[in-house]
Amino acid sequence: MQDDLESRRAQASLASGGISSDPVYRMALAALREHGPQAAVLDFGAGQGSFTGRLLQIGLCQALTAVDLMARPAALPSEIDWIQADLNGPLPRADNSFDAIAAVEVIEHLENPRAMLRECFRLLRPGGLLVVTTPNNESLRSQVSLFFRGHFAAFGPDSYPAHITPLLRIDLMRASSEAGFVGQHFAWSDHGAVPGLTSHSWQGVSFGLARGRLFSDNLLLSCRRA
Repeated sequence: MQDDLESRRAQASLASGGISSDPVYRMALAALREHGPQAAVLDFGAGQGSFTGRLLQIGLCQALTAVDLMARPAALPSEIDWIQADLNGPLPRADNSFDAIAAVEVIEHLENPRAMLRECFRLLRPGGLLVVTTPNNESLRSQVSLFFRGHFAAFGPDSYPAHITPLLRIDLMRASSEAGFVGQHFAWSDHGAVPGLTSHSWQGVSFGLARGRLFSDNLLLSCRRA
């Protein structure tokens, strides 16, 4: 039974591809920059290391650690500490190990988002910053998909078993508050596909005027450990 569970999780990890999109990376980097340099940063769910590499390049931290169920990417710079671990469980690191944690397009892959947020709280030092991004299920595209197809846009058959846990802002607010986080703030990627014409973006057809919750495929939560 345990072997089957581990196999399914490994399958889901491979199905995700281990990468996200430039608009999502830009949104997450902007949130981290806003709060200034951090001594120790954890890229929680690093996949192929694309976001980890960007963090290293911009010099936001003194020490950078990445964790994922995947093996360490061959091209990952040697100065990055890599942890290979199942993100559904506790990580092999002590309490209060990091000043900031970035979980970019990860929480929707996990079985228990509340457990993930509690683990991030444990790993952060008091006052530490958490940045989480996930598909925006309140966008027009996602609401149209829910109405006509019975599922959010990023949680259909093509996204399974990678995407298994859809969340709304109220879910993230409640779960992060229950974990002990404060100062919750939401932001949007300002990049979203047009329903039925996904090769076109709202931003392209509106000359950049369509922005915010209804026209973004992804959202961001930032908050701090109390």
